[in-house]
Amino acid sequence: MCGRMTLTRSGNEIAEYFELAMAASAVTEPEGAPLRARYNIAPSQPVPTILRDEAGRRVLRWKTWGLVPSWSQGASIGGRLFNARSETADTRPSFRGAWKRRRCLIVVDGFYEWTARNRGHQAYHFRSRSGALLALAGLFESGQGEGGEVVESCTVLTTEANADLAGIHPRMPVILEPKSFVAWLDPASNPRLLKNMAVPAPPRTLSRQAVSRRVHDPRFDDAECLLPEISGSAQAQAHSGQTAEGTLSAGSEQGELFRRAEKES
Repeated sequence: MCGRMTLTRSGNEIAEYFELAMAASAVTEPEGAPLRARYNIAPSQPVPTILRDEAGRRVLRWKTWGLVPSWSQGASIGGRLFNARSETADTRPSFRGAWKRRRCLIVVDGFYEWTARNRGHQAYHFRSRSGALLALAGLFESGQGEGGEVVESCTVLTTEANADLAGIHPRMPVILEPKSFVAWLDPASNPRLLKNMAVPAPPRTLSRQAVSRRVHDPRFDDAECLLPEISGSAQAQAHSGQTAEGTLSAGSEQGELFRRAEKES
């Protein structure tokens, strides 16, 4: 499961990495302001996605994280559909239409995973070992909100975890390499090819670090979320597949959301 993400890169870096058909100056916040660093992106918040436009060019579009299917009568379902299992997304009613025709890349430079609650619920931040941006495989939809408004939304596809997440979590986001971008975004791509893409990243793709419990609360979105665990014990134990003790903030509104989503995804 992928329940939180980070994006601290500039518009120039994003435009270059994804070879966008738009000026780097056009890579902005949804309202047009310069991009701001994000350290604790949570479901229900806007995230930048890469799509293929009608001319086949790559463009950046903002979408709400949490898929709202086109047949839905309200946006609340998105709170349960911020992840989709790649193994079953092509057959589940909530995702199969988007799997066939509406695939995207979700732009991040890292993501968080937690150990199980009975093993401390310690948060870890994962990022590319090479320092590159990460392109998460996603699906998108145009659904309807409670007031009849159009809701542009997306979900992150997940797969079995690779060795980089050993001892932390059994699932991870599907991470796509640049060589796969064209086929993933092409609505006409062979379904078997897509399945072959939606697999765990090779070992040693990611580095990991135990981080502050501050990230448990989505109200905090600053660089302190990435501070190493103060005790240092979490990092030492992570290398041996163990976890440090920690607790989920009792005031976190997303605790129950994560529990429900784990069943969905």
